[in-house]
Amino acid sequence: MSVDDVDRLEGQDADAKPSPSVLLNGLRVLESFSIAEPVLGVTEIARKVDLHKSSVSRMLATLEKAGYVERDEGTGRYRLGLGLIALAGPLLANLDVRRVALPELEGLTRRTEETSALMVWNGHESVVVEQVPSPKQVKHTAAVGTRYDTYASSSIQVFLSEMPRAEIERLFDRRLLVGPEEQDSRKEYFDELNDTHDRGYAVNDGRTSIEEVGISAPVRDHRGVLVAAVMLSAPRFRVPESMLEALGRSVAESARRVSARLGAPAAARD
Repeated sequence: MSVDDVDRLEGQDADAKPSPSVLLNGLRVLESFSIAEPVLGVTEIARKVDLHKSSVSRMLATLEKAGYVERDEGTGRYRLGLGLIALAGPLLANLDVRRVALPELEGLTRRTEETSALMVWNGHESVVVEQVPSPKQVKHTAAVGTRYDTYASSSIQVFLSEMPRAEIERLFDRRLLVGPEEQDSRKEYFDELNDTHDRGYAVNDGRTSIEEVGISAPVRDHRGVLVAAVMLSAPRFRVPESMLEALGRSVAESARRVSARLGAPAAARD
């Protein structure tokens, strides 16, 4: 919102210096919208920000011209506009997921003493883009750029858990992703993906390598969209079955913190 816009909000002279309260009130109007209440009328906004309806109407008119709110012609109610995305674009572009995730990966490795990594999806594979190796002599690591294409990989499970079943079937049928061969096995796998989605993390307990355990959890961006996965990998002899749940919660918490730093809505992080 420019200084000229602020002046018009309160009908001030263009040469007058805008009051800080005017700027704050404009921001309060924008902040009155939420995930729970994405569409609001003038009366509702005025009540939320404790301002007169005429003042709120003037602010909304200017915010609409700037593209920061949109008015539904049918109902006269308002929602946030796409202009806010353009305004936040430079900030969002700088929030590189690798840079944001690295401190959380370091913390996860420090707490568990196992290797942590950040994985992204390239359309049919899960790819390592960042890694913090375990400090222990015996460990599992994979170079940045390593690709996984097996359905049982924990990061693959995370990415597939949010895909339509038809798309997953297409990946399997076209051999773009190594999947279960039998239809019964596929049905069991889709049930596992539902469990992964509900639980918030995926486990690969020796299914792709008898010597390795992998645990992954989803990372979401400011839109709530899945953009990456945090993965923990460890030698299987150090991770008995009794530890899997606790490690899964730890990985999921690290992924939630990365998501929060990327601006993910709270509801999307749960």
